[in-house]
Amino acid sequence: MLLQYESERIPLAGGELLYWPRFLETRDAEALFECIRDRVPWVQSKICIAGRQLPIPRLNAWYGDSGTEYGYSGTRLPVNSWLPELDSLKSRVARASGSAFNCALLNLYRDGRDSVDWHSDNEPELGRTPIVATLSLGAERRFDLRPRRRDMGKLETGRARARKTQCLHLPAGSLLVMAGDTQRNWQHRVPKMSTEIGERISVTFRYVESN
Repeated sequence: MLLQYESERIPLAGGELLYWPRFLETRDAEALFECIRDRVPWVQSKICIAGRQLPIPRLNAWYGDSGTEYGYSGTRLPVNSWLPELDSLKSRVARASGSAFNCALLNLYRDGRDSVDWHSDNEPELGRTPIVATLSLGAERRFDLRPRRRDMGKLETGRARARKTQCLHLPAGSLLVMAGDTQRNWQHRVPKMSTEIGERISVTFRYVESN
């Protein structure tokens, strides 16, 4: 699996973004996509919104070392033992980014109707300055970032925040690392698409702190 270590730093006030447009070669990215799609025990989690349990608009799975339980929005995911391909990928991403990871959240977006809404990966078990490394496989999807209202006081109005929203397009084999104060100062999402689009898998490596 040949890696492309040429990265670029994307300017982000109050945050840190590193981006590898071609972290994996096309052939390797395609093979990894098929492996993960077919071998991962995908589930459709439910989250609690206004007291109601609602299914999320995507499938997901959690992989990690022993003791890396993780939850968000009122749901907790069972921990799966590492697939060899994911374990190898984790080591390669760690070397490239200079960060340690002990778990990964996988998301399968089945088509353009699947999405994830605005959020920050700032759960307490991820630490004060979480580092989240996202490897994209399959169809290219848009990835948006916007300032968090409570942390960016000068951007209180929706119009001002819209002007500061950044839009990236993450193709298969690309790697995006969010570090520093990104989770404290910014939110991100994968929006719904009105056009026909194929399956996309995101592998987001994280480090869960032990209790």
